[in-house]
Amino acid sequence: MKTALVTGGAGFLGSHLCDALLKNYRVICVDNFFTGKKENIKHILGNNNFVLLEHDIINPLFMDEKISYIYNMACPASPIHYQYNAIRTIKANVLGTMNMLGMAKKHGARILQASTSEIYGDPLEHPQKESYRGNVNSIGIRSCYDEGKRCAETLCFDYYRQNKVDIRVVRIFNTYGPRMSVDDGRVVSNFIAQALKGKNLTLYGDGSQTRSFCYVSDLISGIVKMMEQDNFIGPVNLGNSDEFTVKELAEMVIKMTSSKSKIVCKELPEDDPQRRRPDISLARKKLGWEPNIRLEEGLMKTIEYFKGILK
Repeated sequence: MKTALVTGGAGFLGSHLCDALLKNYRVICVDNFFTGKKENIKHILGNNNFVLLEHDIINPLFMDEKISYIYNMACPASPIHYQYNAIRTIKANVLGTMNMLGMAKKHGARILQASTSEIYGDPLEHPQKESYRGNVNSIGIRSCYDEGKRCAETLCFDYYRQNKVDIRVVRIFNTYGPRMSVDDGRVVSNFIAQALKGKNLTLYGDGSQTRSFCYVSDLISGIVKMMEQDNFIGPVNLGNSDEFTVKELAEMVIKMTSSKSKIVCKELPEDDPQRRRPDISLARKKLGWEPNIRLEEGLMKTIEYFKGILK
């Protein structure tokens, strides 16, 4: 049985990825538990093919065991968390990615880098194709994440060109589902938690900005398909191409939770993208992948999860 190493494996996406990989691989989960939670992986801690390693990938990691696949998912992904310590976020993206690329080189492993739609910034092209180079503010409050991920992509392709490291790069768009943190500040978790608590739903700006929401199981299947590709390294967009305004999402959550919450507007944060929607034609062509779960179905599953943890 081959071994797959997942950095950020106790996080929202990482824990779902560990679940999927355990069907076919021995899995080493690496996490420093800044945003990851042991509750996300407690159901697999007793699995003989699962190993939990508490470690921050900003620091080098040495493994005696042969590693065949590395999924580099480690980095705070919500603005509240990645702006909390911006310098550390940059280090996770740059030093952490360098350390994982070095491990891939040493082990002859294939490495998948979890990049992000944030590398497109506040896009002037819509929907966003992989060929679009982005509109990012390099000195803004979000740039520790946006530019950090852009640099991580650069490192991947330089290691590929210079050291023949076997890379895969995915650009992840807004994803939601069970195991999201209540306090992560992202719009789906914010709205659901506020609605279930009977609080007003907070819209930043007038709610006309758009997002495309991908349910977590769809996203994970795309990540696994990308790692399994032998003749395509990316980058490739992974996300749901259905586009909604943030106000539409708020109204949908209020209706689905039968909440009496009202919608209130606050000032839009600096550099918040106005439009976000992936062009996934490349994923369809190269991976045979597209999301299957519609927003209403995914929201219901996520709402049920939040009901359980907000008791």
